[in-house]
Amino acid sequence: MKPMRTERLILRNWEDRDRELFHRINSDERVMEFFPFRRGRAAADAKMDELRAIIDRDGYGFAAAEVAASGQCIGFVGITGTDHLPFLPAGTVEVGRRLAPEFWGKGYVTEAAEAWLAYGFEKLGLGEIVSFAVENNRRSTAVMKRLGMTADPSANFDHPGIPDSHPELKRHVFYRLTSADWRKNRH
Repeated sequence: MKPMRTERLILRNWEDRDRELFHRINSDERVMEFFPFRRGRAAADAKMDELRAIIDRDGYGFAAAEVAASGQCIGFVGITGTDHLPFLPAGTVEVGRRLAPEFWGKGYVTEAAEAWLAYGFEKLGLGEIVSFAVENNRRSTAVMKRLGMTADPSANFDHPGIPDSHPELKRHVFYRLTSADWRKNRH
């Protein structure tokens, strides 16, 4: 992928120098509050390699977000396919994110996600981009609303990847943004 530049960020593929941060955000209790697992170093490295390969293959994905002024990787923001959710139509693309806590509340996620929405709608010609989160994950749903996404309660679902040992994490809320609504919201 060709790196994308926003006002304060560079969105790019993963590099080996990002491994420590990637492990930290995948094992941090606050970051992973709404996930039933924490990744050890080997699992985090494997996941980062997987995300890098997806970006190499597709030209987009859950990409590293770097503060342009410092060169510091702060987490990831991107768009990717939802093939892991078999009840969604083939070709469905989601916008997602995960940042280190010290970078929360600075508008980085919204800034990066807006760039990815533009990429998805303008460059890829997508008709819709979706997002979903654990029902009580207020931080994530607030981002979805800031991006102009609309809740679709009829599409809320129990995530098939969440084990029964974590019933509080199963129910997910579903948000949508069509290309037409995105274009209308930009003006």
